[in-house]
Amino acid sequence: MRRRSPLRTRLVRRFGAAAATAALACGLTACGGDAEATATAAAPGTVTIGAVSNGAARQSELSVPVVESLRARLPQAVRERGELVIGVGALPAGFPPLAYVGTDQKTLTGAEPDLGRLVAATLGLKPVVKNSTWENLFVGIDSGRVDVAFTNVTVTEERKKKYDFASYRQDNLAFEALKTNTWEFGGDYRHLAGRTVAVSSGTNQEKILLEWQTKLRAEGKDLTVKYFPDANSVNLALSGGKIDLNFGPNPAIAYHVTQTAGGNAPTRNAGSFSGAGETLQGLIAATAKKDSGLAGPVAEAVNHLIGNGQYGKLLATWNLSNEAVTVSQVNPPGLPTTNS
Repeated sequence: MRRRSPLRTRLVRRFGAAAATAALACGLTACGGDAEATATAAAPGTVTIGAVSNGAARQSELSVPVVESLRARLPQAVRERGELVIGVGALPAGFPPLAYVGTDQKTLTGAEPDLGRLVAATLGLKPVVKNSTWENLFVGIDSGRVDVAFTNVTVTEERKKKYDFASYRQDNLAFEALKTNTWEFGGDYRHLAGRTVAVSSGTNQEKILLEWQTKLRAEGKDLTVKYFPDANSVNLALSGGKIDLNFGPNPAIAYHVTQTAGGNAPTRNAGSFSGAGETLQGLIAATAKKDSGLAGPVAEAVNHLIGNGQYGKLLATWNLSNEAVTVSQVNPPGLPTTNS
């Protein structure tokens, strides 16, 4: 049996069963390799965002004119080809709200492919979205079959040895609480004193939470950490008042908040924290082969979308406004090698 990639393991652990309960990614042909991702039809010069999202977003169309000055900065081969091959590593289960198969069981929807399509349109390129397993995504970049990946890749110093990055979102963790609970994290671990918090075992968020527990105990206080076998169990414990908070990846919590909005126990985001820890804001970035010449034009396209407000509309559509960046950077500081 082939050893599971540590990159894929990190993604699966972070999004876990919350993704599996909502995604139908096997509707995209074979689940073992690459699949050409379907997109809803849009008029020329427009990009549809939030399509068939299972209530996670409101579908809308954005007018996206080509910015010729940015198009001119593309590598000649890409510009002449007229296509931007966008890689997404969402097979087999997907990870809403970032990338998953929508309610029509064929369209790859989510904040990641939507941003890729916006960037492609800005650069005057036809978006060709290829959905694959996490492992095959990087094989695709390495081989040149994929130009750039939009798939929740965290910038790390280790990955920068092999890939170029254009950052587009903060890499955050978040606390989920019932809407009736007025507690706020406020960026201070001391606010967790006396709380009962659920977290997934073997994850980055567990490491951070246990460090806070140790600090609180040294101060004569404590927090109770609870573990559950799956996301449904966590959700039942939260709605039933058996835990005060759930600590997990911000996008997964953002999605669950949309799913509970019309139910008997609606939840809310009660505060976020950098997935890289206290000393560094983690960043999610578009990922291209090193020295391919794509990271610069992609970053400039993202900055154009930030400037004209369409980037903000996209994040608001997917309930991810709290992960917005003010500027896209090429190869920004990443997680140190010891924490990659």
